[in-house]
Amino acid sequence: MSRPAVAVIGAGKVGSTLGILLRERGYPVVGVYSRTASSARSLAGRLGTRAVEEPAVLTRGADLVLVTTSDGAIGPVTARLAAAGGFRPGQVVAHASGALSSEVLAPARTAGAAVVSIHPLQTFAEVETALQQLPGSFFALEGDEAALPVARRMVEDLGGRYFLIRAEDKPLYHAAACIACNYLVALLHLATGLYQQFGLDREQAFAALEPLVAGTFRNIARVGVAPALTGPIARGDLETVGGHLAALEPLGPEVVDLYRRLGLYTVKVALEKGSIGEREAAGLRETLEPQAGRTGGRPAARPGSTTGEILERRP
Repeated sequence: MSRPAVAVIGAGKVGSTLGILLRERGYPVVGVYSRTASSARSLAGRLGTRAVEEPAVLTRGADLVLVTTSDGAIGPVTARLAAAGGFRPGQVVAHASGALSSEVLAPARTAGAAVVSIHPLQTFAEVETALQQLPGSFFALEGDEAALPVARRMVEDLGGRYFLIRAEDKPLYHAAACIACNYLVALLHLATGLYQQFGLDREQAFAALEPLVAGTFRNIARVGVAPALTGPIARGDLETVGGHLAALEPLGPEVVDLYRRLGLYTVKVALEKGSIGEREAAGLRETLEPQAGRTGGRPAARPGSTTGEILERRP
């Protein structure tokens, strides 16, 4: 079965990755458009196709239109293409946003095209890395029934897996993805910053923590999320948790509050694992919940300092 001809509208990391991989898998790419002409020319050169200044010129001749702009531009770009006669019946028009539903492509549907959201559940920090990571990833599909066969085939050709999602569930789905990906980066930024307090720089700190993080992921993959929990909360170790809070207090309320909130959630995970009972959980909650007037055993952060400034200090 022949692959649909593709127009790439938006030559950022996601559009570039999808365009390159689809081209490698036999999808003819009719051309590239991007807000930045140099980006369009660069991707078009790699794909052996053309870059254009007017996207409707491309989309009229495409069977599959990938609108891979920033989220805020998807609606306006789609409306602009529709006004220029860029869509037609029989086409499939897709975007790759995790947060937005296919409804943002409504102008294309009005013109007779079928619309779908095809979100790769993967991180796109840089194109070359994404090209290696995307095959094997899951994709969330949501949209018109008529567009789903093309979306499924595209995911399968990319070596991916998919699941279907309702439009109203996209915000919750995307929030979960952000927690698993973006907030992991934030947590590791915090952890490596803490290691700077006793002399390691951030690169050294990550090198020290990376095997621990990788081992945690392997444990989760092997035994499941809750069963993989280890550490003081999983053991009901109130003394260690209290020591953590005292050590963190000089770094400011933001850091302490984050530790408390994560700890309180981790108590639920430990209960699910079955490594603590309700009595241990109650003690942990009492230790972790903020109490008026409570102070730790170390001096507070200097007035006027910020968490970021404190974490960058050297002893």
